[in-house]
Order: sequence, then structure tokens, then C-alpha cells
Amino acid sequence: MIWDTLANIPAAQLMTFILGGLVLNFAPGQDVFFASACGIQGGPRAGMLAGLGVGLGVCMHLTMATVGLGAVVAAHPEALLAIKYAGAAYLLWLAYKSWTAGPVDPSARGSVRPWNIIRRGFLSNALNPKPVLFLLAFLPQFTNPAWGPIWQQVLGLGLIFTLTGTIVTMGYGVVGGLAGQVIGRRLGLVNRIAAVMYAGLAMRLVAK
Repeated sequence: MIWDTLANIPAAQLMTFILGGLVLNFAPGQDVFFASACGIQGGPRAGMLAGLGVGLGVCMHLTMATVGLGAVVAAHPEALLAIKYAGAAYLLWLAYKSWTAGPVDPSARGSVRPWNIIRRGFLSNALNPKPVLFLLAFLPQFTNPAWGPIWQQVLGLGLIFTLTGTIVTMGYGVVGGLAGQVIGRRLGLVNRIAAVMYAGLAMRLVAK
């Protein structure tokens, strides 16, 4: 079982992995900015749900890395480019929708269906080829054949990393939502700020 395999990993090694993962989780990146933008636009609940959707996207990448599909994708630059540009196009579409949405109606905040927000978060992460490349580079550093099947170690460590990352991203989304409430009351620029953040993420994704 996966948890039995994780139990074979020395405690110091496992703690080093968890602490290193948390440092990476807290570092602002596309997932953090996306959840924050959703929170600014839709409120704390929307930011939290966007973070959950991002976590589900990471689960997809983890599955790919575990079964070896990630290595196949990483070996084909054209596939990575296609995924990258699809993700950028999706973010630009969200930017357009936010920019043209008009002033925020405080009574309408939080009225968007939860599944729609989760889906946005999932697609934002799933259409970014970088997570699977990162997992392929990061997770194997903490594995050892002496501790059990490598795929079980990769999956178990990946699940821990995904859990902590999802919680942190959801937290950023909540903070963004609280900030959005203040911005909305004072300036009425919530949708425009979210649009700029979405567009910036699209440009950042294509540029790297």
C-alpha cells in the first residue's frame, strides 16, 4: 500500500520534503495568482473554490507523472506548446469576460455556481504544462528503491504535496476575496483588476 511505502521513508527525509514543498506552495505563482484573481472578483468563497479546482488539476498532473504519461508529454515539445497556448487562450478569454463584465454588484458576489468556479481552477492548472514537468523533476529527488516501489513513493509524496498546495492556494483565494470586498466598496474596479491579472498570467505562461 502507498501509505506503508511512505512509512518506510526516513522521518527526516519526509519532513524535508514537506517543508520544501510548503516553501514552493507559498511562493506566488500562476495557481496562487489565479485563485487570488477569482477571489478578488467573486469573493472569499469563489477564491477558495478556485483553489480547490487548481488542486484537482494538480491531481491530474500527478496521475500523469505516476503512470509515465508526463514523461511522454515532456518528450514532445509540440504537445507542450499546444497545451501552453490553449491555456493562454483560456486565460485571455477569462480576462475579456472580466473586463467587459461591468461594475460589480455587491449583491451578486458569490452567486456563481460552485462547479463553474472549480472548473475554472481545474482548467487553469490542467492547461499549464509546467506542473507535470515540475513533478517529474521534484518528486524523484526524494525517492529511493530501498523504501519500496518508486511509483508508490511518487504518488504518495505527490498526494502530500498536492494537499498542502491546495490548502495554501485556497487560503490565498480567501485573502484575495477579502481584499476584493474592500476594493469593491472603495473603487468599484474589481472586474478590471481580475481581468489584468488573468491577462498577465496568460502572457507569463506564453513567455516561459
